[in-house]
Amino acid sequence: MNDPLCFCNSGHSFELCCKPYIHSIRRPETPEQLMRSRFSAYATKHFQYVLDTYTLTQRQNLTLQVLSQGSDDTHWLRLEVLDTITDNSAHIGEVEFVAYYRQDNVIYKMHERSKFCREEGQWRYDSGVLFKDGGVYKPQRNDSCLCGSGKKFKKCCL
Repeated sequence: MNDPLCFCNSGHSFELCCKPYIHSIRRPETPEQLMRSRFSAYATKHFQYVLDTYTLTQRQNLTLQVLSQGSDDTHWLRLEVLDTITDNSAHIGEVEFVAYYRQDNVIYKMHERSKFCREEGQWRYDSGVLFKDGGVYKPQRNDSCLCGSGKKFKKCCL
């Protein structure tokens, strides 16, 4: 029996990809690994991991209640990592990504460039800038489905 694919769209099983990070078995070694594991944590509603992976400064203003707000109605569909920049000597990194999610039967696109820094020996999320092309997602006629089935959107999850 095959393990289900990871929520982060890496092509690997969840067991071998993001789950070890979310359950503190391993630490992400790159900003991209942290980004992917945070997406998977949102998808699986592991908000303690999301909170723990914020920088100490950002964490002061957050609670589990704030992070989980609206999560019952939110279904994370797909992550596409577009670009990654890491400067290990400066302990900073950036990841540009697009995340798709469904909320109240409406699909949204979130396009962000996230900033990460190495703090206390591990990568942490600091902040992000949203691009203007986000918002309600309207798939084009022949777009592939976000679920990764390879089928056209109109023949799959619509």
